[in-house]
Amino acid sequence: MSRPCPLAAALALALTLPFTATAEEADRTTGGDVFTLGQVTVTAKAPEPVATGDATITREEMWSFNTLTLDDAVKLTPGVMTTRDGNGRRNEHDIFVRGFGRWQVPLSIDGVRIYLPADNRLDFRRFLTADLAQVQIKKGYVSVIDGPGAMGGAINLVTRKPVRAFEGVVQAGVDLDRDGDVGAWNSYASFGTRRDRFYAQASFSVVDRDHWTLPSNFEGSAFQPRGERVRSASRDTRTNLKLGFEPNATDEYSLNYTRQEGAKGAPLHLYTNPGNRFWDWPKWDIETLYFLSSTQVGDGRLKVKAYYNTFDNALHTYDDETYATQATNRAFRSLYADESYGASVEYGFRPAPDHDTRLAVHWRTDRHDETSHNRPDHPTLSEITPTERNREDTLSLAAENTWHATRALDVLVGASYDRNEVKLAQDWNATDGLFERPVGSSSAWNGQAAVYWQADEHARFGATLSSRVRFATNFERYSTRFGTALPNPDLGSERGTHLELSWERRVSDDVSVSTAVFYADVSDMIQTVVIDGPNQITQTRNVGNGEFYGVEFGGQARVSDTLVLGGNATWMHRTIEDALQPEYRPTGVPDRQALLYATWSPLARWSFTPSVEYANDRWSTGPTTDYLRTGAYTLANLQVQWDLDDRTRVAFGGRNLFDDYAELAWGLPQEGRAWYAKVQFVF
Repeated sequence: MSRPCPLAAALALALTLPFTATAEEADRTTGGDVFTLGQVTVTAKAPEPVATGDATITREEMWSFNTLTLDDAVKLTPGVMTTRDGNGRRNEHDIFVRGFGRWQVPLSIDGVRIYLPADNRLDFRRFLTADLAQVQIKKGYVSVIDGPGAMGGAINLVTRKPVRAFEGVVQAGVDLDRDGDVGAWNSYASFGTRRDRFYAQASFSVVDRDHWTLPSNFEGSAFQPRGERVRSASRDTRTNLKLGFEPNATDEYSLNYTRQEGAKGAPLHLYTNPGNRFWDWPKWDIETLYFLSSTQVGDGRLKVKAYYNTFDNALHTYDDETYATQATNRAFRSLYADESYGASVEYGFRPAPDHDTRLAVHWRTDRHDETSHNRPDHPTLSEITPTERNREDTLSLAAENTWHATRALDVLVGASYDRNEVKLAQDWNATDGLFERPVGSSSAWNGQAAVYWQADEHARFGATLSSRVRFATNFERYSTRFGTALPNPDLGSERGTHLELSWERRVSDDVSVSTAVFYADVSDMIQTVVIDGPNQITQTRNVGNGEFYGVEFGGQARVSDTLVLGGNATWMHRTIEDALQPEYRPTGVPDRQALLYATWSPLARWSFTPSVEYANDRWSTGPTTDYLRTGAYTLANLQVQWDLDDRTRVAFGGRNLFDDYAELAWGLPQEGRAWYAKVQFVF
């Protein structure tokens, strides 16, 4: 018997499970391998929390669309866009959730926050997806119970958990460029066991890229010839270990370890050659050790989380495009050695038959150490700076109550108090040596309310209101941007207030649709402004106010036994008013974006999944302080899958089949036509 196509199976599940199914019920129904202890949730239904209509990207969807990294996977969700850092020097891929970027949208692995203490400039392409069971994306409304900082949304990577006595997955793939040369290879292996009370799992994944190739209509520029993109090599690995104990039917304890190692180059800007910096990252490593538990205590449930994170980062800059010497005043080797540790305790109980209450305490301390080897190749001016140290603590106290007013109506209210305190902020320069900058603290209240109405077993309406803050990073407070900025230790927090109306409907056993209208008011936005025009000196200040609003659509339909159609679309608009920058434009996000796909299975064991991605142009920073529009693009993709048997499947396909030229940021083109092949064996 042939295995059904993944998207059809996912659709069938979505159409048969009630909207109020708990994560645990969904896991049992599908026999899936989702590590439910690592999920984050929003509303509460007895006896366990239940997710709302926010997006969940499944493991099968990531396979079917060949999304090897997180920045590619999130494009399967309406309201979520990927982009490049504006000036391109750092070769970083950012994710925007309804217009909010990485500083307002925290990233977690199994509910454990991944935070970079210096600047939190996460590069989402460094996060691999092969070992994930699902990606949870919260848009706008994020429960205060899940911790501080989620002003604009949240992303949680949920790992896998073994379900059989002995099991394993082995897969491998190769990417070919437009000319048929091998551009990258990837592999993944996972082995696990589950016994009566214990489970254990180990996995390893790697994506090793030699290069990628530009579209054929690119004619070349001073530092970039036609063909292979210069400095586009990268290598990422990820190791995940898991050990769990389930002493009874209600309790679970799990010790987990994740390590990812990355290295990358930074392709040069095509048009601003004098402004190019010749950078690469030989090290971009994150390590996390964390403990998760869920224990029944009387009629309530106690959840405990404790973790220790490290981030080791090395940035090397060179004199020129040869990347051979480091002797000028623009060359250095910068080293970060960061660590974070923290814990949270959540207790959920039922104070009355129709009320579910959750209380939570979150605490985290972040430590950043950095040093720099300036002009390492210079015979007399080479110097190693003293280690600069930064310390800050973050505390959050949260409460949430869900009133089950009727069998069909839930009313939820939540509030939290967050506090951030900078304990140490050191800096160094050649004149003053090592010194300490002023420190201080910030605090804020957050509030939320939501109403969910299950109109019938086929339809659900939701209305949410959320007002939350995020604190400034140490980079925003203290960085001098290589001598071009003045620190602002008193920089305050920014606030986002979200309103959403959502509707989900199962029209029939074969068709489901959903839509959401959203509006966000942003106040005291943290913006970089010019305070000394002739010398181009800037400072980060709370000077901006903005409005983000739009509408999302999504749907799937099983047209026949062999054909499934689906897709999503987003329209959104952002305006930001800044009295000090009247010509300011919000960059990185298109006004319109859509994804359409089909899965056709004309023959037993064969499926074809074509898809089309569309985005209109977006604002990007120009050669000076000007803004310009990147072009719109339409990318056609295809995956063909052959199931050899119930354990083995082979897939091959192509991305950007029409070799369209696309830029997510001005002067930073995307990959042209590429091909891939992969195989997976499950036992």
